[in-house]
Amino acid sequence: MTLLARSFLLIALLIVVSVLATFQVYRVYEREPRARELAQQTVSVVNLTRAALVNADPFLRRALLVELNEREGLRVYPVTDAEKLAPLPAEPLIDLVKARVRRELGERTRFAYARDGEEGFWVSFYIDVDEFWVMLPGERLEPELGLAWLGWGLGLLAIALAGAWLIASRIAQPLAALTRAAGRLGRGEPHQPLAEEGTRELQSVAAAFNRMASDLERLERERAMVLAGISHDLRTPLSRLRLALEMSGGERKAVEGMRADVEEMDQVIGQFLDFARGEDEAKVARDLDALVGEIAEGYRKRGKEVVFRGGGVHSTRVAPLALRRAVTNLLDNALRYAATPVEVETLRDGSMALVEIRDRGPGIPAAEIERLKRPFTRLDDARSGPPGAGLGLAIAERVARAHGGSLELAPRAAGGLIARLRLCA
Repeated sequence: MTLLARSFLLIALLIVVSVLATFQVYRVYEREPRARELAQQTVSVVNLTRAALVNADPFLRRALLVELNEREGLRVYPVTDAEKLAPLPAEPLIDLVKARVRRELGERTRFAYARDGEEGFWVSFYIDVDEFWVMLPGERLEPELGLAWLGWGLGLLAIALAGAWLIASRIAQPLAALTRAAGRLGRGEPHQPLAEEGTRELQSVAAAFNRMASDLERLERERAMVLAGISHDLRTPLSRLRLALEMSGGERKAVEGMRADVEEMDQVIGQFLDFARGEDEAKVARDLDALVGEIAEGYRKRGKEVVFRGGGVHSTRVAPLALRRAVTNLLDNALRYAATPVEVETLRDGSMALVEIRDRGPGIPAAEIERLKRPFTRLDDARSGPPGAGLGLAIAERVARAHGGSLELAPRAAGGLIARLRLCA
């Protein structure tokens, strides 16, 4: 779950709980005065109805009852033995009203929710020894929370949730920008300074990240300059050594050995230069099958047993020279450490383009895979091991990241290693 979603949900939950708690507190504290008011109204209605019936002309009582029904919504009936009553529901407000009404009208007062199927708030009273029922409209006991209250409540809740979303987004946006900047920095892309705005803490984080990114870029430039300078200066004496070997006329076997050493040194210097160049090359649409097939064909012309299989991966945006360096380094590693043939294949995996180099060598222990992707790192630290600068995998990893992908090293069935370049197509 993202920080934005989590912050919004927590704030929204707090608001909803606060609204519900406020509503419940209102109901609790509103219950007592409302019960007092309803009980007073009920007692007044019963007393006035009793007084009207007692003092009215017997011939005019029927007209009086009709008028009370039409004007006040009241109905008065004598208690009968055959009547069917339904009790009032057990609610705190109704219990309070009943207790107050009984305290005023007497303990003999009875209540009902319905009489002979007619619903309302029924209250009994006595005239001498005769008992009567008076029915008040049931709406008087219903809470005054109609559609208007509901509309206002929903409106306020919507405003509160919109505010919660605004607060959460203001918190999450700078962090999301920081995450994107860190991703660009990890992929080797140029750093775009973060806006140092917002709260004091966010400004401090943005400023610290900008300083860190600037320092890393400066260190990378200085390291690249040092590597490029040293590598370039070394190639001149190597060229003189190569020329001197050709003209020395020494023993052939010794000359061949020294020539191989010079060539190995030249390859190591070439890796230094490749690593120092970085990955600033622009990406263009290229046929990946044709590009990788051309690299494999170059190895075959030099007598290397490299088998290429195209997977129909054609138009792909790549940096051609950088990708060529990455594939070449992986092929050199496979040919150096594994028996031939080495297989190269292009594949499509959803939106990703894959270049796989498969060999039948000893492979790499799973615990060492991430370590070997770091610059100047080799599996065997002994000086007598296979030659190399320990930059091949680091260069391939950097190229893959610059293409929005990654370098994966996985064991191959029946022995060997699969080096998989995953590129965003």
